[in-house]
Parts: sequence; structure tokens; C-alpha cells
Amino acid sequence: MPQFSPLRTAIILIAAIAGALFTLPNLLSTQTLDALPGWLPKQQMVLGLDLQGGSHLLMQVNRQEIIDERIADLRRDARSILANERGIGNIITTNGMVLTIELTNPAQLEEARQALQPLTAGVATLLLGIGSVQDVVLGTTADGKLTLTLTGEGITALMSTIVAQSIEVVRRRIDELGTTEPSIQRQGADRILVQVPGFEDSARLKDVISRTARMTFHLVHPTMTAAQARAQGLPTGTEIVPAAEGGEELIFEESQVGGEDLQDAQASFDSQRSQWVVTFRFNTRGGITFGEITSQNVRRRFAIILDGTVITAPEILSPITGGSGQIQGSFTAESATDLAVLLRAGALPATLDIIEERSVGPSLGADSIKSGLLAGIVAAAAVILFMIAAYGLFGVFANVSLILNVVLLLAALSVLGATLTLPGIAGVVLTLGMAVDANVLIYERTREELASGRSILQAINVGFQRAWATIVDSNLTALIAAAVLFFMGSGPIQGFAVTLALGLVISMFTAYTVTLFIIGIWYRIRRPKKLKIQVFRFVPDNTKIPFMKLARYAIVFSIVTSALSIGWVFVQGFNLGIDFKGGSAIEVQHIGGPADPGAIRERLNALGLGDVQVQGFGTPEDVLIRIEQQVGGDAAQQAAVDKVRDALASENYEVRRTETVGPAVSGELATTGTIAFAVAMLGIMAYIWFRFEWQFAIGAIIATLHDVILTVGLFAFTGMEFNLTSIAAVLTVVGLSVNDTVVIYDRVRENLRKYKKMPLSELIDLSINSTLARTTLTAFTTFLALIPLVLFGGEVIRGFTVAMTWGVFVGTYSSIVIAAPVLIYFKLTARADKAKEDRRADGASV
Repeated sequence: MPQFSPLRTAIILIAAIAGALFTLPNLLSTQTLDALPGWLPKQQMVLGLDLQGGSHLLMQVNRQEIIDERIADLRRDARSILANERGIGNIITTNGMVLTIELTNPAQLEEARQALQPLTAGVATLLLGIGSVQDVVLGTTADGKLTLTLTGEGITALMSTIVAQSIEVVRRRIDELGTTEPSIQRQGADRILVQVPGFEDSARLKDVISRTARMTFHLVHPTMTAAQARAQGLPTGTEIVPAAEGGEELIFEESQVGGEDLQDAQASFDSQRSQWVVTFRFNTRGGITFGEITSQNVRRRFAIILDGTVITAPEILSPITGGSGQIQGSFTAESATDLAVLLRAGALPATLDIIEERSVGPSLGADSIKSGLLAGIVAAAAVILFMIAAYGLFGVFANVSLILNVVLLLAALSVLGATLTLPGIAGVVLTLGMAVDANVLIYERTREELASGRSILQAINVGFQRAWATIVDSNLTALIAAAVLFFMGSGPIQGFAVTLALGLVISMFTAYTVTLFIIGIWYRIRRPKKLKIQVFRFVPDNTKIPFMKLARYAIVFSIVTSALSIGWVFVQGFNLGIDFKGGSAIEVQHIGGPADPGAIRERLNALGLGDVQVQGFGTPEDVLIRIEQQVGGDAAQQAAVDKVRDALASENYEVRRTETVGPAVSGELATTGTIAFAVAMLGIMAYIWFRFEWQFAIGAIIATLHDVILTVGLFAFTGMEFNLTSIAAVLTVVGLSVNDTVVIYDRVRENLRKYKKMPLSELIDLSINSTLARTTLTAFTTFLALIPLVLFGGEVIRGFTVAMTWGVFVGTYSSIVIAAPVLIYFKLTARADKAKEDRRADGASV
């Protein structure tokens, strides 16, 4: 037994103490934490929106609107330069990102070119470290016309600036709402992700942060109405805009004063008129301008326009020189407050389109936490009891390492400030089943070494040493899948990937170093003469099952079932969730008794929302409603969700969760899921090829594809919703399946060196039988962890956990009867390059 140095012992003890200290804050209330000494850690894990409730919005800057506005500005500038400043007659036409200028006097072409040259000076940008970008190119057509063309680089630079400005405006607006710990992040080149914990009114949040809130003041045409203008033609410099109270107004295009000059805005109640109003105050410059305009236009109507709609258009009764005013309308206390918030925070530089929305009520979050904790407790108890039943005292040693693994995992999540989501809880629970895999590998190898005649001390040492290479290989393949999930997933899926990856990494430390340390102390104290590691034999020792003879039938069976799965997918298709087809999903709960899906369906069909699906969801009180993508964009989709809310409000239904995904995001999610699967498969194949040989890589991919096809077929056959978490489940199945396969491949590789003259079919049989106990034990402990998730984890992740459970079953099956047997078809032999073999194998393995 190796003697642990004081330094290694200190590292283990420090890790255990630190893990306990950093995990402890998650078990204490805020008041208790405040009472603790300042030197103690107090950071807790951050609960995701699906656990604590809140709103999630993904917004995209409207690129086309930016182009249109830039073209309008460019057209206005070009007309002003040519006609007003130079007296050059012109006709300007627009085609996409190109302005074409036809001069009434072609002889003035060169003069016009020189006059327009300043418009191509470029725009400043910090994008990619570039000082400036030319956003306009001046050209000439073959027939003597001038062109001004917007460049893609210029629009991209402008988008980058607008996104940065929009983030600050959104941040100010959310801060004004008094929310706590909002998350506002830039995503990609043109998107902003907003997550606001504890704020479940997503409709109000959307209205506050996505409204452009551009307020301008315009004079109303004094003698002509909008209706007359439509009949007789628009006077020069005027436009027709809708009014909030109905109808239209004919206003002058030129803005007299803008919202950028506002200094403050407040909601107040006008007791004289018994209505809510919004009072505003200009800064010095705006106040002076406002006073001059009102002084010069007494008895004329002055329109206040917000985002292209006339809020109010009162008559100027007398000059307003105090720099303040009042906006009247059909306001409630909340809408007046929200408008004041918008005006104080400033206008957005561009429209933000809501392309993804998710909101969770606090009651659902609390239920999810209870479900996750219950599943975790049951899973932990099942795994711990089984390890004791299977390995006795050595099972106790493994359980100590397992408990430390969970403590260190929770501590790491706390230190990193990681967000714990419902799938993340599933990742923690799954870690319980997978963490003991390393102990099983070590124990089974130690038993083999004892059976071969080694002494107790030698068997323990060799068992740990030879198991290490297999532990690393099997866990790294699972880590590849977890890495792909993290970098290509989003939100809750990333939470699952983080917990799974951390759990696997920590398990390599606890199962090897900590378990070895515990066994070392036990051995030095007891000095046993005999060693009995396994108490209950899950699989008999020295099995001689003819897997190669059975493989031909198993492979035919797998080909048939795979073909049926693929055929069922094409014939039946998937029950696609809104992640992939867009639309809205609303989870409601009936207060006071079971829900009536039939009555809900009848009520909602009368709303004219197209295809509305209503189904039971978990408990008899819960119902899930799906609404198809509405024509008319985000506004129409939100209106449909509001109609459902209103229709069910009188029936005593509580909205617990809403999700809305636009068509752009749904298409991207489908593409990203496909890419993630391909990247995971390529990464795993490359690693196995590097660690073994190409035959092993191909065998692993064949077995893994088999597992993926059957798992995907499960979704088609059962009609379970196929959504983003389903992709995560499939990728997790990939990691778990290859984990088992690698263990068998390690033994095949070892036996190729050890039995150079043994027929390959016999060698593969020997390798599978030698690792059969470990393969079945690991599968069983993983089942023990997953079954509680299926039963108690909640309906939200039911499909996710069922798919993983099924994946463990088919993965174990394929690793035993497909992955290894197919090697015989690739003429696998012992490698001639012994030096390369020794370098890659790094010794023996299980």
C-alpha cells in the first residue's frame, strides 16, 4: 500500500473541509448567513429561472429597420446637400441599400459628386479594433446617375454600436422597475439576452424593455385633416400617423423637440380630471426650445408622438416657458408608471424584436425544487444501499467518496457562481450513479488481481493503477459530450452540462485518490489476511457466455429495430415542441380540483388562434396548452397568449409557465442540435482513434449510432415531446454509451497483447466476460439514480429523464453485443508497433 505523503493527505483534508464550508451556505437562510463571521464563505448557488421563477427574453435588433432608417437619413442628407445647399435639381429613388440620384441637369454631375463626397467619410466603430468603417460608397451608373450604396461592414458596425447602446437603455429600464439581480448579456452580433429572476409578468417586462420609446413633438397641420390629406394628397413635409385614441392625425414631419432633451418624467394622478397622467421636464436646452415653439404657435395643436403613435395632441393655449409639460391619455397607474420609466431611461436606438420568451411562476419553481430534492434523496439512498449490499465494507468506502463527491460538486457550483437549473439537478443526480463507476472499476480489477494469485497489498495497488487508464478514457468520452452540450446549448441545458462535467471530473479525484487514501488507512490498521471485496455478486465470476455466437443474432435484431425506428420517425414523425416549430406553450394549474382539458379546449377553440393543443401534464390539476405560431409576429403571438390567460382566468386557472419561441430561433435550435450531435460524434471518434485504433473508433460509432437511433425512435413511438432537452438527452446517451464501450475496448486491447495467438472471436468473448460484472453493475447504479428522476423529477423534464434511462439500457446492450463483436469484421490484430502501443496504452487497464 503506497504511503501517502503529508502533502497529499493535507490536500485531501483541505479539499474536504473547503467543500463542506462552501456547501454549507446553500443549507442556511439569509439571516443565518448574515450572523456568521465575515471570514466564512457565504456565496450560494444561483437558482435558475426554472427553479425560482422569473422571465427570460431573447431580443434581436431589427436589422432591416436600421437599414431603412439609415437609407432615409442618407436620402434626406443627399436631398438637402444637392437641392438646398447647391440648387441642384434631382430625383432620388431607393432600391434596397442603394440610392439612385438622377440629376435634372446632367452637366452638374461632377459638382454633385463633389458635394456628396462627405457622406462617404465613414463611421467610427470599436468593432474588431477597427478605427472606422466606410458605410457609404459613392458610384456612377453607365447612364450617368449617381449612386449611394450602404456597405455590409458599415451596417455591421452600426449594429454593434446600437446593441451596446440598447443594453444600457434596457439596463436602466429594468433597474427602474426595482427588480433584483437581473442578467443582461449580449449574444452574438445582434441579440440581447435578458433574465429577470422573480419577475413573472413577462408581458409587462416585454412592454417596458422592448418599446423603442422615441418621443417627439410635432405641430399638427392647422387647416387639413388626415382624411382630407388622403383624398387630396399629402402637403409637402407632412405625414399621417395613427392616434392612440383612434383615428389619425396629419402632422409636420419635422420634429420640433425630441425625447433626448427630457430630464425627468413621473407618473402622477390629476385630481381635477380624475385620471393618471405623466408629467415631464426638459433640460435647459429643451426647455428653451419648447418655450419658443409654444410661444410662436399659440392656438395650434401640438402632437406628442411615442413610437409613431400620437399619444395626445392638445391645443397650445398659452406659451409654456417653464420647461415642463403633461401627457394625458387613457392611463392606469401601472401604464403611467411604465411610460415614465421608459422616458426616464431613454429611447432605444432601434427596435428590439422578441424572438424567444420563457417565464416561470414562483409556485412552479418551488414545486421543481421539491421534486428535484426528492429525486436526489431517493437516488442517493438507493445507490448508497446498493453499494453496501454489493461490496460491504468496501461499499462504505465508496459511499464516503461518493458523499464527498457531491459535497465538492455543490461547493464548486457555489464558488463558480454557476446557475443551478432543473436539468442541472438531474445532472447532480445522474452523477450519483456515474460517480461509483470508477469505484466499481477499481474493485472489480482488484478482485481479478486477487484471483490471479497476487497478495492483498499487490492486488490493491495493481487494481488501482490498472483501473486508472480506463477511468480516464471512459470519463473523457462523457466529458466530450458534456463540453458540446455546454458550448452549443443554452440556459438550463448548459446548467446540466456544467454539473455533469464537474461531477465526472471530481469523481476521478474522489474515487481514486480519496478511496485509495481510506483503504490505505484501513489496511494499515487491520492488516487483513484475507480480503473479500464483493459481498453480493451481481454477475457470477468466470462467466463464459458465447457472445460472439449470440452477436450475429443480436446484430440482426438491432438492424431490424433500427430500421423500424427510422421508418417510424418518417411515418409518424416527432411531437415537436415549440423549441423546434415555434409558437407558445402555456402550463396552467386548476385551483381547487382536477382540470378539465375538454372544457379548456372548447373555450380556446372559440378564440380563433388556429391549432390549439390541450393535454394533461403530470398531476390531474395541470394542463399544457400549445398555440401555433401566429401570423403577425411577436405582437400577435403575445396577444394570443393574453387571450388564453384572460379566457382561463375566470375558470380559476393559474398560469405557471409560458414559453414563446419565434420561427428564427426554432430553426436555429434545430440546426444547432444537429451540429452538436455531429461534433460530439466526431470528437468521440477522434479520441478513441487516438487512444486505440481506427477499428475501435468505427466500432464505437456504430454502437453509438445504434443507441441514438433507438433513443430517437423512442420519442417517435411514444409521442413524447421532442424539444431542446431531448437533444441534450441524446447527447448524454452518446457519452454514457461510449463510456461502457471504452471499458470493454480497454480489455480487448490488453488481451490483444497478452494472448497474441488466441483467435480473435475467443479473445473478444473473454474480454466481454471479464468486464461483464463492471458493465452491468455500472448500468444498474445509473438506473438507480435515473429511476427516481423519472418518478419524482417532475413533468417538465420527464422526457429528458426517460430518454436517458432508455439510453442507458440500449447503451449497455450495444456495448456488450455490438461494439466489441463488430471488431472482428475489421481484421483487428495485435499492433506491430509495440512502442506506439506502450506509449498509448500507458500500461495495462481493465
